[in-house]
Amino acid sequence: MTVIDANRMHEIETRYPEYFHRSFRQRFGGLMILIATLLYSLYAVWFFDLPKLFAEAHWERVGIYLSQWVSYDVQPEFRIGDDGSIDIRYPRFSPLGDNPHPDWLVNNPDGSITVSISGTGGSVTVSKSETIVTAHGVSVPVEVSSGAPKVVGPVPGWMTVYDDNVLADLGFAGNVSISVDRVKIRKRFIGWANFIFDTQSSFFDKPVGEVVGLIVSGPRIKPDQSNLSLAFDDIWNNSEWQHGDVWTKLFQTIVMAFLGTLLGSLIAFPLAFLAARNITPNRLLNQVLKRFFDFLRSVDMLIWALFLTRAFGPGPLAGSGAIFLTETGTLGKLYSEGLENIDNKPREGIKSTGAQTVLVHRYGIMPQIVPVFVSQTLYQWESNVRGATIIGAVGAGGIGLKLWEAMRTNANWENVAYMVILILIVVFIFDAASNALRHRLMGTKAH
Repeated sequence: MTVIDANRMHEIETRYPEYFHRSFRQRFGGLMILIATLLYSLYAVWFFDLPKLFAEAHWERVGIYLSQWVSYDVQPEFRIGDDGSIDIRYPRFSPLGDNPHPDWLVNNPDGSITVSISGTGGSVTVSKSETIVTAHGVSVPVEVSSGAPKVVGPVPGWMTVYDDNVLADLGFAGNVSISVDRVKIRKRFIGWANFIFDTQSSFFDKPVGEVVGLIVSGPRIKPDQSNLSLAFDDIWNNSEWQHGDVWTKLFQTIVMAFLGTLLGSLIAFPLAFLAARNITPNRLLNQVLKRFFDFLRSVDMLIWALFLTRAFGPGPLAGSGAIFLTETGTLGKLYSEGLENIDNKPREGIKSTGAQTVLVHRYGIMPQIVPVFVSQTLYQWESNVRGATIIGAVGAGGIGLKLWEAMRTNANWENVAYMVILILIVVFIFDAASNALRHRLMGTKAH
């Protein structure tokens, strides 16, 4: 064990004072940051009133929306006449078409009708005097012959009795609403109804084998059009899913992002040379252009879209313009900062030979900045594909407006899921493509 005397200790303290005489900030800085973070978190909880927000939130809607993303429902309504007859009706534009005869609905010999309910192992039997709901291993009769529906026996937890209505909540499988003169059933199915052919198509509700046979070698359904062409038209013009309109709007979004980013990069590139201090030694011009870039990018793309939709009307032109203005500011700043950080030795070497300014830029600057500029531009293009979806919601064209219209109805959540999945696929593809191009340009391996 080595013993250090007082003189040696004093020498070490003199040589390394930062270790022996630490400032207050060095000793308590970490603790102060932790306390400040905790206090700010408490302030944010108070400012946004998070306990009340979470208590009053409609969390049950999360499950409803998620279930509607992956399923659809059919709503048969049974109207009981004064003579005891039962009339079956479906809403307009039912997923089953205009004249449905589903196999889960059975007409019994005694005049009653039984509807099987998947997921609960039960059924609903409707007759002129009562409706029997069977679910979760329990059968509950509800009399409908008097002035108000009346539950016979104990009321289970999944059934609610109102003054003129009895509601049976069957969870994901659907629900049953029972009144004196009508019974309405909401029956839910997994999947997306009529995703390929809608109810107006000649191929609607036909088995896959029959459809393939008609397309390949079957007789023409319409004499003036082949079955293959007819099938494509029916898919593209599907009235429920609107594939043609959705894909057209998606392509508009991609074009908006590409055009806005391309034009922004073309304008920002020469302006960046004028804004870079080491390239253009004019401080006034440098500052004016940099403040111009700051102005363009400080106004959010969404705000630019609102301005331009008022000027040019709704459509992709406004969206492309909003992206163009934002990207001119963003890329101009990135390009000018990249130019200011280049290595000046190659530039000075070429300049010393008496080469013209254009050649100095071409051989002394461009080889250093092109990979970086292209990488930054590709990243912005990828980001703008997502941004173009958002600005579409304010009328700037593209799939964003279509998505907003589907959400606003609060009833087409499966269509919302369809468009969200398409957007995710496009973003994933562009992300992979831009990453591959960036790594190729930078000479690195993609992980």
